[in-house]
Amino acid sequence: MSEYRYKMPDVGEGIVEAEIVEWHVKEGDTVTEDQHVLDVMTDKATVEIPSAVNGTVTKLVGEAGDIIAVGTQIMFIAVDGDVPAEEEAPAKEAVAAEAAPVEAKAAPAPKPAPKAAPAVAKRPAGERPLASPAVRKRALDGEIDLASVPGSGPAGRITHDNLDDFIASGGRSAARSGGGSPSRTPRTGVTEEKIIGIRRKISQNMSYAQTNIPDIAYVEEIDVTALEELRAHLNKTKSDDQAKLTFIPFLVMALSKALPETPQANAHFDGEAMMLTKHEAIHCGVAAATPNGLMVPVIKHAEAMDIWSIAAELKRLAVAARDGKATKDELTGSTITISSLGAMGGLVTTPIVNAPEVAIIGVNKMQTLPRFDANGGVVARKLINLSSCFDHRIVDGYEAAMLVQRIKGMLENPATLFM
Repeated sequence: MSEYRYKMPDVGEGIVEAEIVEWHVKEGDTVTEDQHVLDVMTDKATVEIPSAVNGTVTKLVGEAGDIIAVGTQIMFIAVDGDVPAEEEAPAKEAVAAEAAPVEAKAAPAPKPAPKAAPAVAKRPAGERPLASPAVRKRALDGEIDLASVPGSGPAGRITHDNLDDFIASGGRSAARSGGGSPSRTPRTGVTEEKIIGIRRKISQNMSYAQTNIPDIAYVEEIDVTALEELRAHLNKTKSDDQAKLTFIPFLVMALSKALPETPQANAHFDGEAMMLTKHEAIHCGVAAATPNGLMVPVIKHAEAMDIWSIAAELKRLAVAARDGKATKDELTGSTITISSLGAMGGLVTTPIVNAPEVAIIGVNKMQTLPRFDANGGVVARKLINLSSCFDHRIVDGYEAAMLVQRIKGMLENPATLFM
């Protein structure tokens, strides 16, 4: 029996370190060559690390959130026979997961003995405990915090027996009063959550942007009544293989037509080198909230697409991001970003510029509101606000306003999008 010391592999692209996202094995587990044992993150892509040999794990180095340098010994494996030389058992090429980082899952906690002091289930901070609707209702009625109840079911699922044992051991979070109404007790719990994975990247990027980018915000109201009529008609008459049109594809088309007249807004700016790189291609990032955090999938070469192609690509990327299957290439390379909160988008937002870009277009919610027509009569119009922010070092206020006004003109006269 020998010991093989597995090192953090070189995942390419000049990466010198990676963040541990999740171990898929623990000490004592048997592993086989090429078995997926670890997820690490570089930039915004998850990389799956396989085992290099067959054997038994004797030691793991690092936990979720730790930054590990390439070449660091991260896993010790007991193997039969001699330890393979590195050239004979090289670190397997890391497979880029077509997935955004996922939260580490805790192993199921053992079922506690009745009337024993309740042990807190080891779940990642903030993770919703697994339980059936009936168990959740019992916990709600009994004012019991399910996060404190150990679960013995699959994946740590909390059963009725677990709840019974927890109550029997005195773990009820608040006692009922004799009058039948639940007594209220002050909440004093504090939860510490280590910020790791994509949330850590988001935090770093936002801090950088707010610290280094003096931005200017510009908000304009857009009358999309005619656009909505056209969109409804196109969706009603589209073929089955065409994606349903939302507002975003029309905005992407408008950006593609308007940006060439303000090329400095479709650019990357290096503040340290004082270098502005203007892009002819329109690579439009569309920020989207997903179960794994904020993702910005990118519609590449939007300037070369028609409205249906944009809609299809937007749908494909949204599904990939939501399901955790978006690749690194699909999440990088944007030259300008659209931020949309959908139906709950509020009246005004001030989106943060996605550095090194210099412009971001925020979409607020659509409303039907009264407005005066040319004859002084009051009519109902469908309106939406665009709340846009620009890096003021590169885009002047007048230039920002002109860009948004060009977009406004096309969206309010949607036929011009197709001319």
